[in-house]
Amino acid sequence: MVQVEKWDVFETELQGPKEGNPFTEHTLQGVFHSQWETVTTDGFYDGDGVYKIRFMPSFEGEYDYTLSADFLKDPVKGQFISVAPDEGNHGPVRVANTWHFAYEDGTPYYCLGTTCYVWALQSDERIRETLQTLKESAFNKIRFCIFPKHYDYNLKEPRSYPYEGKPMDSSVLTPENFWEYNNRSEGNEWDFTRFHPEHFQHLEYCIKELCKLGIEADLIVMHPYDRWGFSCMTKEQDDLYWKYVLARFSAYRNVWWSLANEYDLLHDKTIADWERYAGLICTHDPYGHLRSVHNCMPFYDYTRPWVTHCSIQRQDLYRTAENVNEWRERYRKPVVLDEIAYEGNVPHGWGNISGQEMLRRFWEAVCRGGYPGHGETFLNEEGVLWWSHGGKLHGESHKRFQFLLDIWKQTPGNGLMPCDRFWAEVCAVPQVSLSPAAKDYYLIYYSFMQPALKQYHIDDTTEYRLKVIDTWNMTIEDRGIVKGRFTVELPGKPYMAIQLVKEN
Repeated sequence: MVQVEKWDVFETELQGPKEGNPFTEHTLQGVFHSQWETVTTDGFYDGDGVYKIRFMPSFEGEYDYTLSADFLKDPVKGQFISVAPDEGNHGPVRVANTWHFAYEDGTPYYCLGTTCYVWALQSDERIRETLQTLKESAFNKIRFCIFPKHYDYNLKEPRSYPYEGKPMDSSVLTPENFWEYNNRSEGNEWDFTRFHPEHFQHLEYCIKELCKLGIEADLIVMHPYDRWGFSCMTKEQDDLYWKYVLARFSAYRNVWWSLANEYDLLHDKTIADWERYAGLICTHDPYGHLRSVHNCMPFYDYTRPWVTHCSIQRQDLYRTAENVNEWRERYRKPVVLDEIAYEGNVPHGWGNISGQEMLRRFWEAVCRGGYPGHGETFLNEEGVLWWSHGGKLHGESHKRFQFLLDIWKQTPGNGLMPCDRFWAEVCAVPQVSLSPAAKDYYLIYYSFMQPALKQYHIDDTTEYRLKVIDTWNMTIEDRGIVKGRFTVELPGKPYMAIQLVKEN
């Protein structure tokens, strides 16, 4: 009998009609049953007469299934066994303890993401280079698009398109006139009822390669930077697209749904449209993957019940991480800062902060109980910017994220929360403490401040292991045991932190 890991993908296929339009004229479903669960999944047409159904088992043991389709005389039945997951397979990421994340097996997940909008639509060589860079990095989530992107430094055609047809003549594009073609359908010839399976097969390859690396695929399903007309589809065309995407990708455990990048710039879409898309996800994704929507200026209403976490782009030129405390309490959901500006040197205000400032925003977000996201936009002779194309990283902040992650993972329990016990610094305690009075663990970050010494008094009896951390130079100095009133001497430079761990 076929064996599939728990939380992996079981896939089966049927041969069916090629005539007419198989994407709209035929439907198929699978019902998967074990003693623990019964799940109904949608199938999809994969081209050349092949129809596929995918399923992610959430339990170990024997499953039976029934496949039905309008072109079948009788249902197709079968069985497989779900076996124990391998060491690196912890299941999908879920919300845990209100503000944080954990894999389904309970392992804490410390979200440390990056953005590479169309890395998956580059050449094979560039994709291999990106995957190697990711393998050597600390990133465990990456945001990227299903549709190609039309924007500064992104005027070339993608490797493939999601629909049958042909695009407008892009030879007319220049850096000076490209905005004239944004959100326009003129000049394109697409059949929005016929998908291009090879485009989606390639995206599946990328999702699976990310999964091997332990990286979550935060799929941006819609966006406004478009010269091909994909942002201008009708309600019926949008819904067909959403259902196809959900049928193809839902069974992959590392998928997240980002309804849009900068939803508020898709001016033809209304809040009713976004709520309808969310309804489609909740109906057609039987696994409950994480769901959010990303803003340009106004936030979406993250209190909506379908939203699992906040996906935030900063609204202020300078402040983002500093607002995490407020957003945590306002929305009472995990706060993911998917755009806190990019390390780089492009002219745009969102893309030219220093590596030091990027790292500062990361540490500050973490110590306030949030989850920071990275991006990089350095101009270079190749015209390949990580933020869009992937490839290699040229900045400095990414080199220091593993150091942050290693310290972050030392948090007792699951995640940090802000604590206002100490003034003029950013202080974090474990979320499991549920009270600023807890005295087991403190992570205190001095940000851009540069004190030469700090004085503390927690109580008169508790002993702490004191470590002084240089977050930029990635050094940790063990200062031994302290208790009562104690003074911490510091080097008088920014980006320092101290860690206090209660001695047993």
